[in-house]
Amino acid sequence: MRIALKFAYNGMEFQGYARQPKLKTIEGEIIDLLIQNNIIKDVKESKFRSASRTDKGVSALGNVIAFNTLLTKNFVFKKLKNNKEDILFYGIKNVEQDFYPRYAELRVYRYYLKKQDFDFDKIIDIASVFVGEHNFSNFARVESDKNPIRTIENIVLTEKDYFFNIDFYAQTFLWHQIRRIISAIEKFCNEKLTKKQIEEALNNQNIKVDYGLAPAEPLILKDVVYDFEFDYEKNYLKKLKEFKKKIVLSLQN
Repeated sequence: MRIALKFAYNGMEFQGYARQPKLKTIEGEIIDLLIQNNIIKDVKESKFRSASRTDKGVSALGNVIAFNTLLTKNFVFKKLKNNKEDILFYGIKNVEQDFYPRYAELRVYRYYLKKQDFDFDKIIDIASVFVGEHNFSNFARVESDKNPIRTIENIVLTEKDYFFNIDFYAQTFLWHQIRRIISAIEKFCNEKLTKKQIEEALNNQNIKVDYGLAPAEPLILKDVVYDFEFDYEKNYLKKLKEFKKKIVLSLQN
């Protein structure tokens, strides 16, 4: 059977998401855990796949993996829960054999932007420029085989304690897309960039600019959404809240 697992992790405790020899990575730790518990034999045979491969330093509250196994989902979940301090498995689902977690309906990322002398309305104003379908060549690291055109469905700004919380909603994102957008927003708020400059860079790909890359640590993958609901561990919301609190507290320092 094929199983999908939903999980959270503190990206600051790892050397990135993707497996790398001799480095502690999220994907590497999970695969080792699955093999050690006889849930899978190897990556290829199990068709192990991840929904999102986050950058080094980026955390997640709702990433998803999928793999084939001979074990029941209840047995898998029992073996995995409470197994890692920096990885929290809290949702599971039996899925179709052709399920590929990268093909999600929606992804939600949050960037915790530390409060400075930024105006709330000013952030909303410049963030709205990026909503909709655009060619993000100037606001992402675009690989040669990737289409630079993406659609950001919405950007929502809230204010709490030490941060402006900026939530990005889209089906797919490009590499470094959010971090480059955040860097441009900061430069606009610090009056180092004008709205016109940002709009021109977004709407005219003949203009080649680099507005910098915001730090990875304040970026969190909040959720990956599909056309089904996961079966969740009892009290998972409380555990997830505590997990998130530890990440956010570390960002305040």
